[in-house]
Amino acid sequence: MRLTEEQEELRAAVRRLLRRHPGGEAWSPLAEQIGVAGLAVPEEYGGAGCGAVETHVVMEELGRELSPVPYLGSAVLATQALLASGSGPEGAALPPGLVSGATTAALAWAEAGSWDPEAIRAEAVPGPGGWLLTGVKEHVLDGVRADTLLVAARTAAGVSLFTVPGEGPGVGRAGTVPMDATRAPARVVLRGAEGRLVGADGDGGRVLRHVLDLACAALAAEQVGAAARCLELTVAYAGERVQFGRPIGSFQAVKHRLADAYVRVESARSAALGAAFAAADGAHGPELTRLAATAKSVCSEAFSEVAGEMIQLHGGIGITWEHDAHRYFKRAHGSSRLFGPPHWHRARLAAALGLPGPVPVSR
Repeated sequence: MRLTEEQEELRAAVRRLLRRHPGGEAWSPLAEQIGVAGLAVPEEYGGAGCGAVETHVVMEELGRELSPVPYLGSAVLATQALLASGSGPEGAALPPGLVSGATTAALAWAEAGSWDPEAIRAEAVPGPGGWLLTGVKEHVLDGVRADTLLVAARTAAGVSLFTVPGEGPGVGRAGTVPMDATRAPARVVLRGAEGRLVGADGDGGRVLRHVLDLACAALAAEQVGAAARCLELTVAYAGERVQFGRPIGSFQAVKHRLADAYVRVESARSAALGAAFAAADGAHGPELTRLAATAKSVCSEAFSEVAGEMIQLHGGIGITWEHDAHRYFKRAHGSSRLFGPPHWHRARLAAALGLPGPVPVSR
């Protein structure tokens, strides 16, 4: 699995731009100069016509910088959910502002700490001008600032998707206090909010299961990028920090720990790329689930381990607010739980392989 010259050029362009525009201010130039918001959108909808591998490249670079831009929430989750819906006015033509990055959307999906579509209890009933939605959604990425909410709720036909104006009546949004301050989740409370049906009534479960696989592949790429950056910083510090008259990187025990971290990062990168290439080749259903669940599990644990080693090998400075080590460690913890913890994805993998045993909830 090798990246093309064009994909490597994309990586270099994103990295240069993130260095020039730190933090949240990077979103506008990323969208306007590189077109990341519409990167994986078909050309007939105004996008670049790329796919999951290009998404992987962007997510790796965002992970390196712990960038807080709404790429994962809007360009991956919400946009891919609209594309996967396949029919209806929203599924057939994406809002132009979403493809250009001028506006953003958020997928309001998780409930009670679970990303399993079967756990959805929010309700949608027919109303005078469409549908009325009631329920509570948690862990909505970039949900506070999104222009449009894409909400999963149950109708008589099953789980369905609805677009809801972010500032519409009956919509309450509040940011939560996360461990990882670079991620912006929200809690969304719907009290008879007006929504428009996306795609077919009752087809939301299928869409969400596919989007979960795409989300896991994308998040795995972010985790790889962040873990690789942790290793880079730690190797550099091991060459600078002197103990007993020698750089600590010259000690055999430290070399072993850094070598182990390198193996974890590269193994995680292989798992993440495997899921991305499969998604780019059109894999769906159990085939994609196997690779995406593997990537999410492997990359979550690798990032957590490497971020922990970063703190340990930096010594006292690694636990100070002045150093970035704690930021990577917090991102590792938060991303490990996002879209379900590793043990849940291993259970999904077992189910996709046809092995016996129940799939636990994703809390």
